[in-house]
Amino acid sequence: MYIIVVGGGEVGYNLTKVLLKEGHEVALIEKSRSRYEELSAEFGELVLYGDGSERDVLISAGANRADVVVAVTGEDSDNLVICQLAKLLFLAPKTIARINDPKNEDISRLLGIDATVSSVSAILSVVEQEIMTREIVSSLPLKHSEMRLVEIKIKRRSPAAGKLVQEINIPKRSVFVFVVRGKEVIIPRGDTRLLPDDTVIALTSMDSQDELISALLGKGE
Repeated sequence: MYIIVVGGGEVGYNLTKVLLKEGHEVALIEKSRSRYEELSAEFGELVLYGDGSERDVLISAGANRADVVVAVTGEDSDNLVICQLAKLLFLAPKTIARINDPKNEDISRLLGIDATVSSVSAILSVVEQEIMTREIVSSLPLKHSEMRLVEIKIKRRSPAAGKLVQEINIPKRSVFVFVVRGKEVIIPRGDTRLLPDDTVIALTSMDSQDELISALLGKGE
């Protein structure tokens, strides 16, 4: 997943470190020259110098292909503008703004910003939830039925990774159909162990889908 973080202060710095550790592609934008140089010394070319509220800077950062844009500067107004630009001009699927003044939350909703948060842990939780959700490769409704096929990729940090199928508490109206492991297609049984990078194809009712996702991927917390 490609994530753009705007603002290289303490929040942006720590968020970038965690995201890189998790294996994501990150671009960090910082408009203070001295701070940019400090960050570049540690992170290298992934740090961009400029004002993240400017269109050209976002273009340079590759906002047109970003999965998530997170604005965590010290100014609420800047964060709202950055997220609005990312949403309107670049059609960013997910925008997250750091907000210090709770009064600005209503404004953010009017601007179409997906989420507002006020701490590093909260921001990371929202980003991780988006990442988890995107592990569902597809969800295919079945005609004339409330059932659907879902395709879910197991990651190393997923709670189901390393567990036997019989150990996973899935909803009653859900069943595993196949497990795809590389080029191998496995018909899962109770003693089948799920491994990182396995893709689970399951049949589930529409009202059980979220519960199934949580059982396999967790809640991003």
